[in-house]
Amino acid sequence: MPSLVVNASPAHLLGMPSADFLRDYWQKHPLLIRGAMAGLTCPLTPEDLAGLACEELALSRLVQHDRVNDRWSLRQGPFAETDFPGLPTQDWTLLVQDVDKWDADVRQLLRGFDFIPRWRIDDVMVSFAAPGGSVGAHVDHYDVFLLQGQGTRRWHIDARKNPPLACRDDAELKLLREFNPSDEWLLEPGDMLYLPPGVPHHGIAVDACLTFSIGMRAPAVSELIGDLADHLMDALPDSLRYGDADLAPPTDTNEIDATAIARVRQLLESNLALDDRALATWLGGFLTRYRSSAESFSPPKAPTPAQIERALGKGGCLVQHPFARFAWTRAGRQARLFAHGHSWLLPLAAAKRLCAIQPILATDYQHLCRQADTVISELLAAGLLVVQRKGSK
Repeated sequence: MPSLVVNASPAHLLGMPSADFLRDYWQKHPLLIRGAMAGLTCPLTPEDLAGLACEELALSRLVQHDRVNDRWSLRQGPFAETDFPGLPTQDWTLLVQDVDKWDADVRQLLRGFDFIPRWRIDDVMVSFAAPGGSVGAHVDHYDVFLLQGQGTRRWHIDARKNPPLACRDDAELKLLREFNPSDEWLLEPGDMLYLPPGVPHHGIAVDACLTFSIGMRAPAVSELIGDLADHLMDALPDSLRYGDADLAPPTDTNEIDATAIARVRQLLESNLALDDRALATWLGGFLTRYRSSAESFSPPKAPTPAQIERALGKGGCLVQHPFARFAWTRAGRQARLFAHGHSWLLPLAAAKRLCAIQPILATDYQHLCRQADTVISELLAAGLLVVQRKGSK
C-alpha cells in the first residue's frame, strides 16, 4: 500500500501530479494531504452557515449525540434562527448541502479540483461542529475530499480490506455497528483528507470547526436503470406489444413456457438496445439534471438582446446559474450541449465555451451568437445563463 500521508506543495495541491494521484489513490486508497490549501481563508463563517440552514430551499440537517446513552438524533431543516441559541455547547453538528450553489466564495474552492471531470462533482457540503460534534462512524458510497476550513477535527479511518459494514438498527443515521480504526489524524485548516468509496470513517470536532466536503456524484445502478427506463418509455408507442404469431398448442395452459420467455427477452432486448450516440444523449440529460429535477430557474421575464448587450457593454457578463449543470459530448464533428437535462446540437467550440465556468464577456458573447444565438437565447430564457452586471456577485 502506498503512503497514506503526503505534504502538498504550491505546484501540487495533492502532494503529487494529479495523474499520479488518479493512478495510485483514486478509488483505491485514502490519502491525507497536509497543507493542501495552506493559508486558506475560510470562505464561510458558522453564522453564515446557520443563516443558510434557515433558507427554505436549502438542504440542511442537525445531528446531535447523547454521549452518556450513545443515542443519536437527526433533525431536518429548514431551521428557525431561534433553534440555534438553545443548543448545547458540545456534541452537535449542522450540515448544509450544495453550499457551492449558494455562495460564490465556496464555489471557488472547486477550481482546485479540475483534475476530475466536472460532471462527477456533486456539491460542496459544509458542516459546523461544536466541540465533540460528529455524525458518527459511517461509510460513503462515493469519493469525498474533506477539507478543513476552520478549527480542528480528528479523523479515524479503517483503511483495511473488507472492513465490517453492518449498520446499527437503533438510529436514523446509517451508523456502523462496529468500527475499528486503523489510522487516526488531526486535521488543521488547509489539510485535506481524501476517502474513496467504502472506507469507514469517523470525524470528531476537537474544537468548534468548519469542514468542507467535496463529494463526487456516483449514481447507483438502480438509479441509472430507472431513469433510462423512463427515458425509453417516453419514446415507445403504446401499440408496441407482446406478440406470439408462432403460438403452438400448450402442453399445460398454466405454464409460462420457455418460448414465451424467449419472446419477451427478444422484445425487451430489441427495444433496450442503444447505440453510443443515443446512450450519450440520455446520459448527458441525466447527469445535468439537478437532484430536484422539477426545479425551474426561469426568470419572470427573459432579458432582451438589447438589454444583454447593454449590460455586457458596461462590463457585465453572462454566467451559469449556480444550480445549473452543464456538460457536452461529441456528436460527429459537432457537439451536443447539455444543461439541466436539456440538449442542443452546436459547433464543438461553442459547446465547450458555454460549459466553461469562466464568465462570458462581451467579445465572447458576440462570437458565440454567430454560432449559437438561438441556443443562448433559450438558455437565458430558461435562466440557465444569467446576466451579471458589473460589480454584482
